[in-house]
Amino acid sequence: MALAGVRVIELAGLAPAPFCGMILADFGAKVIRVDRTKVAMSLDTQGRGKQSVSINLKSSEGVAVLRKLCVQSDVVLEPYRKGVMEKLGLGPHELLKENPRLIYARLTGYGQSGCYASAAGHDINYLAMSGLLSRLGRTDEKPFAPLNLVADFAGGGLTCALGIVMALLERTKSGKGQIIDASMVEGAAYVGSFVWKSRSIGMWDRSRGQNMLDSGAPFYDTYQTSDGEYMAVGAIEPQFYSQLLKGLKLDAGELPPQMSFDDWPELRRIFTERFASKSKAEWLEIFDGTDACVTPVLSFEQVSSHPHNKDRASFIEDLSGAESPRPAPVLSRTPAEPCLASDPAIGEHTVEVLDEYGFTSAEINQMRAAGVVECNTVKAKL
Repeated sequence: MALAGVRVIELAGLAPAPFCGMILADFGAKVIRVDRTKVAMSLDTQGRGKQSVSINLKSSEGVAVLRKLCVQSDVVLEPYRKGVMEKLGLGPHELLKENPRLIYARLTGYGQSGCYASAAGHDINYLAMSGLLSRLGRTDEKPFAPLNLVADFAGGGLTCALGIVMALLERTKSGKGQIIDASMVEGAAYVGSFVWKSRSIGMWDRSRGQNMLDSGAPFYDTYQTSDGEYMAVGAIEPQFYSQLLKGLKLDAGELPPQMSFDDWPELRRIFTERFASKSKAEWLEIFDGTDACVTPVLSFEQVSSHPHNKDRASFIEDLSGAESPRPAPVLSRTPAEPCLASDPAIGEHTVEVLDEYGFTSAEINQMRAAGVVECNTVKAKL
C-alpha cells in the first residue's frame, strides 16, 4: 500500500485524531495507538487496522517507554491541548533532537499559538470561529452545525493526514522531519475557501439561507415524497434545470424565471407539492438516467444496496458484519486494503509492540508487574 513502512504513534484521543490515524492505517501505515492504563474500554470507533499499547504516562518509566516508541517512529500524532506533551518532556523539539526525521503532528482546535490555544472546545466552537457557522442554516433560523463533520473531520483529521503525507514526501528530499500545527479552526476555514473566495461573484451576497447553495434556491434542496422519503435536487445549470422541470411535468413558460430570487418561495411551494405527489421509487424511475441532478436521500441502511454504490463496492463489511465506507480515494496501483478485523482492545498489542521496538521479554514482564504497561490479552481473545 502507499504508506507501507511508515510507523505512526497515535496518542489516543476522540474523533479527529483517530480519524487521521485510521486514514493512515487504511493506506498501509503501521499505526500504534497509545492508550492510558486502567481504562476499561476505548472510545476510538475509528481504530480500524491499528494496534494498541497501554502505557501509564503518570509514571516516569511509562514516559520513557513512550519516548522510545516516538523516537523510533516516523510520525507522532498528538491531540492534546497545548503544553501537555511538553510537561511530559515529550514535546516536538525534544523528540526531534533525538530523531531529526520525525514528523510531529499536533491536532488541536485552536492551534499552538494565539489567545485561545489552551482553551477547551468542540467542533461547533471551531466551526463558529472559522466564520463558516454563520453561513450554515435556513433563512430566519439560527445557525446550524452539520453534525461534527466540518471542523472535526474535514478541517481536522483529514487536513492533518494531508499535512502528514506532505511532510513525508518532503522528507524524501530533505531527510528532515518537521512539526505540523493543525488547527481545526483554520482547517475548517480552509475547507470553506470556496465560500470565502466566491463572495465577490455574487454567490454568497445574500443573508444566510437565501443563496443558491445554502437551501435558499428551490432547485438546490430536498423534498419529501408521498411515502415519507426524500429526494435531493441540485439542478443549478439551465440544461439540468430544464430536465428537472420535465421530470416534474412543469412548463417553464408557466413558472417564474429560475434565477428570480423573489419568486423562489413560490417555486419551492410548487416543487414541494409536486414531489409529495409520488413515492421515492416513482421519482427514481422518472429521474434515473437523466441529467436532472435528482437523487434519493439514502439512509445508512439503504446506501450500500444502491446499484451505483454496489457496483463500486463503496461500502465494506468487517468480520462482524458491520458496514462502513471504503477508504477513499481509490488508487490504481496501491489501493487501500482496510483491516476487516475488529478494532483493537486497549493494550491488546502491548507485548507485540514493545518487542518490535527492542524491549526484552524480561523488561516487558517487569514493566507489566510494576503497572508501567498493561496487556489485556483476555480482552484480545474475546
